[in-house]
Amino acid sequence: MPSMRTVCTLVFCFAALAGLCPACGHAQAALLMEEPYGFFGAINPTGHNAVYFERVCAETPVKLRRCQPGELGAVVSRYQGIAGYDWVAIPLLPYLYSVENASEVPARVDGRTVTRLRDRYHEAHLLGLGEHLFAGNLIHGGWTELVGAAYERRVYAFRFDTTAEQDDALIARMNGAENRSQFDLIFNNCSDFAREILNFYFPRTFRRSIFPDAGVTTPKQIGYKLVRYARKHPETHLTVFEIPQIPGYRSKSRANKNVAESLTTTAYAVPIALLNPYIAGGLAVDYVVRGRFHLIPKHPQVLEPGNLSALTGLALAAQNPEDAGLQVPGAAAVGTAD
Repeated sequence: MPSMRTVCTLVFCFAALAGLCPACGHAQAALLMEEPYGFFGAINPTGHNAVYFERVCAETPVKLRRCQPGELGAVVSRYQGIAGYDWVAIPLLPYLYSVENASEVPARVDGRTVTRLRDRYHEAHLLGLGEHLFAGNLIHGGWTELVGAAYERRVYAFRFDTTAEQDDALIARMNGAENRSQFDLIFNNCSDFAREILNFYFPRTFRRSIFPDAGVTTPKQIGYKLVRYARKHPETHLTVFEIPQIPGYRSKSRANKNVAESLTTTAYAVPIALLNPYIAGGLAVDYVVRGRFHLIPKHPQVLEPGNLSALTGLALAAQNPEDAGLQVPGAAAVGTAD
């Protein structure tokens, strides 16, 4: 017969394992809603969507795998013009700041610094996508959108829980499908990619909306539907974070708009009203009735480069990754051409 001391030890171990079980079975992901910026952002003020995964990393920029202990996960997004790929994988820190160590993120940047950081990361980790990878221009995106997003715009992260089974199934699905771009700004854009990913986790939840988006999938609409779903399903543990734009390189990015809001509250409203006041009136009604929803809480938690632990599940000390016990592999990222 086992002694009382042995029994007590076993009970204590089982209790400890039970307490650890939720952490072992659940991780987190986040819908990233990125604000529009620059010339294209003025023409199309809807912004950009990407998806971050704590447990999903990349064996290469176009092949996914489970993260190893200490890795920070990957961002999954669709961008237009990335060597013909539909998605490309970038680790969280490089995706936001073009660096692999949180201590290297500058508090303020200029154009020369951003270019230097991006070129350094490109030479170290993106040459496998092609030596003549398109960098992008005022209208057409390129690889520069894959790294240093926080230098261009503010990002909101809508974090939700996932399970290991869901993440493994997503990895198998992404690796098993043909990764070739079929990008279309209207019907197969970055938000359509995020919609497909979220429908994988929450089936039949995210659909295109006629009102207020005229059947076009937009970042604001996807965020709204995720918030609405989470209100009915508190087990998703949805939390909204703000990742500020690093100042100095660009003027502040603008708030995300849906289609009706874009056509009603920008310079588009004037020519539309002149051409057809009835259409202009219908758009205004659509915006007032269906398009005026608020996604961001008044005071969301702000995540700084050295304090992304609420999103990653790991503390990001402002020191060398080796000192913190972290691994930040250069190829760990996923995205889709937008």
